[in-house]
Parts: sequence; structure tokens; C-alpha cells
Amino acid sequence: MTGLGTHVDGPVWIPTAPPSWETYLAPTLQPVPVIPVIGLVLAVLYLAGVIRVWATGRRWSPWATLSFLTGCAVLVVVMGAGVEGYGLEMFSVFMFQQLTLMMAIPPLLVLGRPGTLLLRAVPHHGPGRAVLVAARWGLRSGAGRVLLHPALMIPVFLLCFYALYFSSLAGRLLSTWTGHLGLELLFLVSGILFTVPVLSRDPLPSPQGHLGRAADMFIEMPTHAFFGVIVMMSTTPMVSAFTHPPASWGIDVLADQVTAGGLAWSYGELPALIILLIIFVRWRKDESRQTAAADRRTLHDDPELDAYNAYLEHLAERDQRL
Repeated sequence: MTGLGTHVDGPVWIPTAPPSWETYLAPTLQPVPVIPVIGLVLAVLYLAGVIRVWATGRRWSPWATLSFLTGCAVLVVVMGAGVEGYGLEMFSVFMFQQLTLMMAIPPLLVLGRPGTLLLRAVPHHGPGRAVLVAARWGLRSGAGRVLLHPALMIPVFLLCFYALYFSSLAGRLLSTWTGHLGLELLFLVSGILFTVPVLSRDPLPSPQGHLGRAADMFIEMPTHAFFGVIVMMSTTPMVSAFTHPPASWGIDVLADQVTAGGLAWSYGELPALIILLIIFVRWRKDESRQTAAADRRTLHDDPELDAYNAYLEHLAERDQRL
């Protein structure tokens, strides 16, 4: 099924009505809704894990549950509502989807602590044992260390913006359904792999300190900001796939491109700032706990204080003998 007049080859549906909030959010699935199905499956698996943990009498954070399920819901809406159809023809809508997949959905999923839930919910016998063995192997493997290392993920972020749009690569990939879907999956996976090292409290192969996590965010934040400014200043269409929207939509291609650049500059910064704020709040809390623990150790294990207390006890015993 192919939308009338669309440049995309493959099973896609293009809306006929001009874009509006109502049409963006209309529950209109594409003929092959791969990513919405992924979102629903993730939500079902997560809920099954939460129910199992609760059934064993252990607690699980309702805030973590809410965060993960919200991420799944946003994934289903952004990729399963009418916005996906408009994203096939409009640069601004596709940029909104990309930023959401890379910057908004991954933090919600990661804050749900799915790795910890997996380790607690999966049974330690039968097929569950194989899952646990595979998960532990991934944590200890060199591949896990490489995939979650900032030296890899920051270049991937650069690839998803500069190398993709400042070449003919975006135009070629977005002209086919498989290329369009592949890019959306790449955005989601790269966003998750970048967010895990800086935000996750699940077991990790090489956990970073708070300073390293903050540094990663400061390096990443200008990436889409500079990209957005360049796109806004461009006087010619950058992506051939977005140069022929349906005439009935009344879209000015260059104005739509300026909107896409503005989204990259503004919308991309907000999730990054929130992540940075979470890092600093956690940093302060951990330092406060460490300071309190050090004070307790000093109070109970100070040799000079112990000697002084022993001296007082000796004086008290002597007074009793007298």
C-alpha cells in the first residue's frame, strides 16, 4: 500500500489532509507498524516482570514503572499515529521524530531500570537461566564495553546528524520504506546506547563517575544545537526526500526546513538539560551520603577519640576504687 504521490517506495500510507494537531495525533497505523509493535511488546514484557517481582513479595519502584511505560507510550504515539505519515514528506516532522527517538524516549526507558528488573524477575532455572547467563555475559563482554563507551557513541551522534543530512545519504535512504524504517531504528538504538552510560543505574560493564557522565553530556549538547543553526541558515533544500510534499498540504519547503533546524536547536536541548540536572542531583546526594558515612566512621573509629574515651573510663574506675 503506497500513498498517492509519495516519493517513498514501499508499504506506506500518506495522509491527504493538511497537517494539524488533530491529524498528527490521529491513531493511524502504517501498513507495517514495526516500531509501534516493538513499543507494545516492551511494555507488556516490562509489566510481566513487575508483576512477577510483586508476586514474590519484593518491592519495585512505581516511578520506574511509570517512566518506562511512558517511554513506550510515547514511542507508540510518535511512530504509530498520523505524525508518522507526515514524517515521510516533511523535514520538520521527521526531525521531531528523530529527536524524540534519540533524546526523549531513551531517558524514560533507562530510568525504568529494565536491566535490574530483568535480573530480579527472570527465574534462575529453566529458560530463565539461559536469559540470565546471556545478560551477565553481555555485562562482562568486550562488546558491551565498546557499545557503551562514549568514544563510540558520540561519533554515532555526529553520524546521525552531520554525516546523514550534509550528504546525499538521507535522500537515498528516505526514498525507500526500508531505509526510512532503518533510520528510525538507528535513532532509537543510538539514543539508548548513549543514554545508558550517562543515566542508568542498572549494572554496567564499566560504570562512569558523575564527572564523566556530566562531561559526556556537555560534549553531546552542542552537537544538535550547531546542526540546527546550520540547517536554519541554509538557503537551499538539504534533503531531496522532503522537497515534494503533497500540494494540498500547502507546505513551503524552505520554511519547513527552518522549522526542522529550530527543533534541532531547541527541542534537542531540553532533554539534555534534564539529564544533566538528574546527574547533578544524584552527584550531590551521593556526596552527602559519602560525607555522612565518613563522619560516622570518624566518630566510631578515630584512634585519638578512642584513647580519650579510654582515659576517661580509666579515671572513672580509679575514682570508684577510691
